[in-house]
Amino acid sequence: MTNLYDLKGYDVSTTHGGVVSLILILIILVPMLLSVAFMTIIERKVMGSMQRRIGPNVVGYYGVLQPFADALKLVVKEQVIPAQSSKGLFYLAPMISLIFSLLSWAVLPFGSGIAIADLSLGVLYSLAVSSIGVYGALFAGWAANSKYAFLGSLRTTAQMVSYELIFSTGVFTVILIAGSLNYTAIIESQTAIWFIVPLAPVFLLYLISAIAELNRTPFDLPEAESELVSGFMTEHSGMIFVFFFLAEYCGVVVMSTFSSILFLGGYGIPEIVVNETFINFQSIVLAVKALVFMFFFVWVRATFVRQRYDALMIFCWTQLLPMAIAFLVLVPSVLIAFDIASVY
Repeated sequence: MTNLYDLKGYDVSTTHGGVVSLILILIILVPMLLSVAFMTIIERKVMGSMQRRIGPNVVGYYGVLQPFADALKLVVKEQVIPAQSSKGLFYLAPMISLIFSLLSWAVLPFGSGIAIADLSLGVLYSLAVSSIGVYGALFAGWAANSKYAFLGSLRTTAQMVSYELIFSTGVFTVILIAGSLNYTAIIESQTAIWFIVPLAPVFLLYLISAIAELNRTPFDLPEAESELVSGFMTEHSGMIFVFFFLAEYCGVVVMSTFSSILFLGGYGIPEIVVNETFINFQSIVLAVKALVFMFFFVWVRATFVRQRYDALMIFCWTQLLPMAIAFLVLVPSVLIAFDIASVY
């Protein structure tokens, strides 16, 4: 097990180890938080273009400072707390959603040896953290003492638990081929070919389940404005609403990065020799691949209409789940039959 400090040659056991570790963590987390902020303007700009609208274009050049204006507006707004709510859980719910969204970055590598913690069970850690995040929506709906919020939290719980089966099955299929739960090993195993090519049907199922896991259109039933006002976050306002807002878009960025690592080779790129020195474009390559998925999520939102909730759940349990289980059995069978399974 390695981490960012060891790979960069720092001795964390020294008296300056704590300061160095904090600086290195901030070097990764600050750009990630900025990427979450700019994901909001990317979505508004792309959807504006698709729907023949202008989009944000006033605050800053071409509207690039709009996320900061939105953040300032939400921070200074009044917080209205329902009188009959469970205030402890009411405040705790958005914190859970945001904290566990940010914790997902801890094991994602941005380049060779560039990660906060390069865990041998990194994929398992990511699945566990994403599973705990559902408690934020569940607590928010329960604590608000509102029927709209409560129905939204119930929808969220049922939807995320159901589609997590499909999502995890796609991830486990990749693990079977890579033969490791470590992200770096998964990226290195895609040197010859990206997993999206041999696992195209699995990738399609994975992509559908990823949209449902993020509660994005057309699977945004937990936040259906036409039915539940705003779903589980109906009663949250002001600063505590910002936590839910950031958690949602942080989930989109994390999911895009996670998907690019599993199916598009992550940061994998040949090193370019210039003047006998190596220029490493790995982090840039990973960012470009993640942007492809971010654009896809926005594209889907601008294209498809919201599904009925019963149709959403029937689609999961009667159509997607049997196919996912079939591929989970088929892939290792093929690996064993052709004697190419690295895990056996």
